[in-house]
Amino acid sequence: MRARQPQSASKPLPCLWLFTDERVSGEALMAAIRRLPSSSGIVFRHYGLQPQERRALLKKVRKAARRQRLIVLLAGEDRWAQGASGRHNPSRRASGTGGLRSASAHNAREIAAANRQGADILFLSPAFPTRSHPGAPALGPMRFAALARLARCPVIALGGMNPARFRRLRPLGAYGWAAIDALVQDGMARFSSRPPPHRRQTGGGRRSGWRGIG
Repeated sequence: MRARQPQSASKPLPCLWLFTDERVSGEALMAAIRRLPSSSGIVFRHYGLQPQERRALLKKVRKAARRQRLIVLLAGEDRWAQGASGRHNPSRRASGTGGLRSASAHNAREIAAANRQGADILFLSPAFPTRSHPGAPALGPMRFAALARLARCPVIALGGMNPARFRRLRPLGAYGWAAIDALVQDGMARFSSRPPPHRRQTGGGRRSGWRGIG
């Protein structure tokens, strides 16, 4: 199975993504961002911070991202998304603000919702057991492959991911991979961000100016 890509777009979608998390110190986060290769992506979360503190950290992240030609998606309903490349899990109210739009999914119902909303990229999790959600049942390769077939946009594997596991999921429909621990604690040793070959999707996705690399 080959990963899907939008038909009408011009800029390549990142296939390596760093998710921010409150468990990671600001210093460790910035160090991880500096190690990311150009054209990677960051999903900025840090929901637990006070608004002013969260905005200040986002400003630092965006500044570092610009230096390395990374894209930043802002998660949540904050109105200060200016300067970000798009939104992660936007509400219907925020969906018309332009830019890249990503969605998270854990099952077929959530994938169908992402398809209806025209998501440009889908984070499918948990692909494997993950420290951030201990005890949560993982999809595993076969279930991941079955769900990835339902998506009308590129699928990013999230949850317990590392370079070796991405190589396992790549032939099963994973366009790329995302992580917290593997990109922060492990120093990204020997990761692969080269995207897989693709087949064209038959529908879904918006004309957002982004495409899967093929």
